[in-house]
Amino acid sequence: MITLSVSQAQQQIQSAILPITETEQIELKHALNCITADNIIAPMNVPAFDNSAMDGYAFCAQDLASHTQLSIVGTAYAGHPYSTPMQTGQAIRITTGAKMPERCDTVLPQELAVLVNENTLDMRNINVHAGQHRRRCGEDLKMADIAIAKGCRLNPAESGLLASLGIAKVNVQRQLRVALFSTGDELRSVGQQLDDGCIYDSNRVTLHSMLTRFGAEVIDLGILADNPAELKSALKNSAPQMDAIITSGGVAGGAADYTKQVMQELAEMTFMSINMRPGRPFAFGKMTSSNGNTFLFGLPGNPVAVMVSFYFFVRPALQLLGGEQVSVPIPINAIATQRIPKKIGRTEFQRGICNVTEQGKLQVSIAGEQGSGILSSMSHANCMVVLKSEQGDIETGDAVQLILFEGLT
Repeated sequence: MITLSVSQAQQQIQSAILPITETEQIELKHALNCITADNIIAPMNVPAFDNSAMDGYAFCAQDLASHTQLSIVGTAYAGHPYSTPMQTGQAIRITTGAKMPERCDTVLPQELAVLVNENTLDMRNINVHAGQHRRRCGEDLKMADIAIAKGCRLNPAESGLLASLGIAKVNVQRQLRVALFSTGDELRSVGQQLDDGCIYDSNRVTLHSMLTRFGAEVIDLGILADNPAELKSALKNSAPQMDAIITSGGVAGGAADYTKQVMQELAEMTFMSINMRPGRPFAFGKMTSSNGNTFLFGLPGNPVAVMVSFYFFVRPALQLLGGEQVSVPIPINAIATQRIPKKIGRTEFQRGICNVTEQGKLQVSIAGEQGSGILSSMSHANCMVVLKSEQGDIETGDAVQLILFEGLT
């Protein structure tokens, strides 16, 4: 088993991924969380015409050089343009989003207007500049611009942008199909009787939730016994229909860890010892069948190690596999509120609770015991404190780097 740094392991895994190529066209309202298969080109300008950003009065700013009053000659509503040609010294009432008449280039907000009477604006003491409160045609997007790039995950903002372009259907990568199973004679599924010496399988439920949130189609193969024949059958039968298979447990090489043995027989595998805590043992490889490649991810058995391994190794690999641009979580700095013991020479991911002080500064504390089997610490935490390999003990008041869970999910 080779020993790699976190970045080396990430690079090795991601460089081996071959993205799927199948696409499908779906209605925009069903495209949330899907990955764009092509650059989406704007078929029109957004906005499609100059329009008002305010309720107020529209006019030509040049007229103010020779007019101290403007005659109000009509009204433009959103969806109902004012179509009569305007003359020098004239203005119209206008609502937000209404099309600007051809001669108008400026909007005076309603609350700043001074009226001589209901049909006359007094402009003597009004400070305006040409073009204010006018939304220009194409200032958001110009026709033929790339509206959304290939490999983008469609979130609500992207969906709204496509709707503003009148795009009803989008070409997207098909949904990834990912199978998962846990191994171990001691495991029982939630709802089953818990026999003496057994534990409930939390890893499969955790992984199912993370994969569902990611947007994959999840196939749950259940709990497999510590039996080489059963493991081999599960992998051989499921691989041809899957893009990836994720297992938890059995890759460290213990006496009853048959997952490693079976993976070596069926697939091209790399078994890694990643210089990190938690989550040192990790397996990655691919099975080749008549239907193509299926990528295998062998995760550790401890619950926190499973989550950390998924976030930092599996998730970016699945992004690439699904044709998505890999999103790197943005680290932020915070002040440690306590001493954090740290061994030099390995990367540590500790669960933290980040908050903002009354002075507006970020600070972070450690969320309880940090054992790789203590899943409650992940539930209590809102961030991962990333302690780099070269760092030693962290003292109270030191700056540390953290990644908010919101940036991982």
